[in-house]
Amino acid sequence: MAAAKKPAAKPAAKPVAKPAAKKPAAKPAAKKPAAKAPAAKPAAKKPAAKPAAKAAAKKPAAAKKPAAKRAPSAAFMKPMTPSAILAAVVGATAIPRTEVTKKVWDYIKKHSLQDAVNRRMINADANLRAIFGKAQVSMFEMTKLISNQLK
Repeated sequence: MAAAKKPAAKPAAKPVAKPAAKKPAAKPAAKKPAAKAPAAKPAAKKPAAKPAAKAAAKKPAAAKKPAAKRAPSAAFMKPMTPSAILAAVVGATAIPRTEVTKKVWDYIKKHSLQDAVNRRMINADANLRAIFGKAQVSMFEMTKLISNQLK
């Protein structure tokens, strides 16, 4: 009986060897692209030395850019006259659009008009309701509605 078990174990070992033979056949196909990758690495090392020189050249240029201040657009800096409704919030003097937005935000923060749950929403009081035309607006819609009040 022991002799019968041993030959049965040998044929079981042979089918295991066949799938192993199939796997190496698939691996050579995978090895071909892998063979191309090492060839690309030495080529990548040569240009890598050149960008290091370029990076050294870029550092002085990068240092110059922060030194130059960014100039705002003339359209934003042009003084605009607010309507009578908007003048109740920001004042009657002609001021640039950027300052109008800052003053409206100061007004909103001073009177706690930003919604507590959804911070993107502005709850309008009597002065802002006249500008917005509704009780609550989003902060993105607010600038559009304010620009309609500028001349």
